[in-house]
Order: sequence, then C-alpha cells, then structure tokens
Amino acid sequence: MIKLILQNKLVFILVHLAFGYLGTFSFFPKIFGFGIILIPIYFIFNSKNENEEALLFAAYIVGAEVYIRMTSGFIFYETGKYIVILYLLLGMFVGKFKQIFSVQYVFYLLLLLLGIIFTKVPEGESLRKNILFNLSGPIVLGISAIYCYQRKVSAQRLMDVLYFMLLPLFSMIIYLYFRTPDLSEIVFGGEANFKTSGGFGPNQVATAIGLGMFILTVYILSNKQLTGLIYIAAIFLIYFSYRGLLTFSRGGILTAIISIAFFVVFFLMYKKISFTKFFRYLMLALVFILSIWIYTLDITNGMLNNRYTGKNAIGVQKDITTGRVDILKIQMGNFLENPLGIGVGNGKYERLKKGEAITAASHNEVGRLLEEHGYIGFILLITLITIPLFNFLKGNSYQKAFIIAFYLIWFLTINHSAMRIALPGFVYALSLLNITNIDELENTEDENLMIAENEY
Repeated sequence: MIKLILQNKLVFILVHLAFGYLGTFSFFPKIFGFGIILIPIYFIFNSKNENEEALLFAAYIVGAEVYIRMTSGFIFYETGKYIVILYLLLGMFVGKFKQIFSVQYVFYLLLLLLGIIFTKVPEGESLRKNILFNLSGPIVLGISAIYCYQRKVSAQRLMDVLYFMLLPLFSMIIYLYFRTPDLSEIVFGGEANFKTSGGFGPNQVATAIGLGMFILTVYILSNKQLTGLIYIAAIFLIYFSYRGLLTFSRGGILTAIISIAFFVVFFLMYKKISFTKFFRYLMLALVFILSIWIYTLDITNGMLNNRYTGKNAIGVQKDITTGRVDILKIQMGNFLENPLGIGVGNGKYERLKKGEAITAASHNEVGRLLEEHGYIGFILLITLITIPLFNFLKGNSYQKAFIIAFYLIWFLTINHSAMRIALPGFVYALSLLNITNIDELENTEDENLMIAENEY
C-alpha cells in the first residue's frame, strides 16, 4: 500500500481533495476517522514496520488531526494524539529497534508525570480531562522522540514522511473552501476569523496550513516529484498561503515563513548556489509573498494589515500578543513562588482564584511547563531545547536545513499554540533523526530535473 501511494502521488492528492468535499457530509467524517485508525494498524503489524510504516502513518495522523477535529471524525477530542502514540509504540515493539536508546526522553516522560502529584481541580471539574488536555501533547513529544532519536532514516523516506503529513492537509484546505461563506459577506476585524477557518479554531487551522506551506516549499526546492509538474505544486503553495492569511491567525503563518527562511538558507548552502542565483530566488520569493499579501489585503478591506500589526478594526493599537505576554508574566510569578510547581492544569484555576483579568488556558508551553512543573519543568525545557542542537551541529548543510526547520516549527508553535495538537511534538522528534543516503536522493532529484527540462 505504501508503495502504491508513493508511486501515485498526484492520484492520492486528488483523492484527498475529494475527501475534503466529502467532509461536508455528516456520514463521511466518522468513516474516515475509523478508517485511518484501523487500516494502518494492520499494515504496521503485517510489515513489522520494515519500511517505517509506523512513522509514515503517524505523520498522516498528525496532518489529519485538525481536519478530523473540525469535522468531528474522532469520538474523543484527543484521539489524534493517542493514535500517534499507539502507532509509534507498535513500530518500536513489532519491528526492529533501529534507534539508539534515549534515556534522556525516558526521564523526560517520568519527570513530566511527577507534576500530576500537585494537581488539584475545583469541584465539578474533571481531573482526568484536565491532566490529559495538558499532558497528552508533551507525551506525544516524548514517545515520538524515543522513536526518532538517532534513528537512521534515508533522505527519501523523510520526504515520504512529509508527503504523508501533507496529504490530509489537502482535505482540510478543500473543506475550508466549501465551509467558508462568500468573502464579501464576512466582516473582517482585528481578530482571528472563525468563518474563514471552517468554524473551527483559527490558531490550529493556521498551524496546520503553515506546516503544509513548509512541506510544499521543501518539495519545490528539492525538485522532487509531487504532482509531476512543479507549477502545480507552486499553485498549491499559493493557495495554502492565501487560505492561511484568511484565517487571520498569525502564529502558524509566521512560523511557516521563519522555518522556510532558515531551511532555504541551509539548503542553498548545501547546493552551493551562487550569490546571483540566491538573489534571484530571493526576489522571486518576495514577489510571490507581496502578491499574495496585496491580493488578500484587498479582499479583507485592509484588515489583514491591522491584524498583523496588532490593531483593531478601527486602527487602534492593541496588545499584539492578545494577552499571551500577560499570562506569561503571571506564570513566571507563580514559577518563582512555587519552585515545585502548582500542578498540571492548575494555571487557569490559579488565575481565577486570584481574580486575574485573563483566565484562559495558557497558549505558551514554555510558561506552562515552568508554572505547573516548577524547577523540574525548567530541567525538562532545557533538555528539549539542547538535545536537537547537538544533532544540528554534527550534521551537514542538508541535514541542518531539516533539523533547524523542524526545531523552529516546534519551538515557535508551542509559544503561540502550546501543544493543543500532536503536530509540534511529532515535528520536534523529526529533528532528532539521523538522515542518511542523501546522495541517492540527489541523483533522483537530478533525474527529475532533466525530465522536467525535456518536457519543456
């Protein structure tokens, strides 16, 4: 099945575009949700994870999670995270143990669970849901990191992982198209827009779209066949960028832009591109970005500019972080007052108790770790930040391009969206891979480029 999918990339992209339309019908999401849970389990067991089926299908779930949440395809809200954990555990236990055993991430998981000891929730609140909501994302990171730590994965297989992540994002993009009202009927303001996000959380939608933007850019720069024609991939990238801007959620789009910029720098260093060619690429990218920005700015009656500069609908400057810095200040105060932490998920209840103006759950995983886990959280944070950097330092420019991009996607995402979805934890783990057989991929890229040149 894996081979069939990878040999027919455009066909399966079209299939997933159809899935996006089918998602608008009530009967489809549950069928799709159950299907993508059960079918991969069979293939992982049957193949004994010989070809990294567990990693590929986990990547697919990561890409599909937001789409399935917005269509209510899973019975439980956090199912996507549980399935990623299940697939990777199956991959480790039914297949050969290919990675170096990571004691660091085993301790990370054990120390993470210590925060449960101090957890107390008000009467009427669910302790179980409170813990799972806050720890399921970090646990996805821990299990994914154990699976990926120094695991040898070929450059070609890594591209396949990105393709599997990208497939369900096509479904989400088409679903957004059918679920968004006529843009002329939407009153755009200075806040994230639920109507252009399929009625779902714009933050999560923009984060998923940003991932799609990054993957499409990687395929275009690598001259890898995604649709057979590089121009079609470029059109997809333009549409992803446009839909991302329409959400009016900045974090996911800025994360994509920053990650792409770092990837491009190291990738071009690996390719030994001359300054002239680099300048040409830079100008092309700027034209591309400005064109999409100006077009979307016009459609939103100039409100896009207000949103990205932190102004409201009438142009008055407001807190550009929408309260995130205020919450972070409170979290730092609680961290200093409670060196052992206040307990998992207790942050919003502490803010309620003290009568703070902002009582929402934290969107910043760094602040949450420090506030709720105390000095143990500080140790966990330092561990997470430093380990991928060692992998980065010993890699060549090609490996560095991917490692730094994955690392930035993780770090920037957890600072604006915490770990609400499986994406940041899983992508973090990809920065720990030992990417091999780069020369084989290079030869394939050269062949693809020659084919493309002959066609035109």
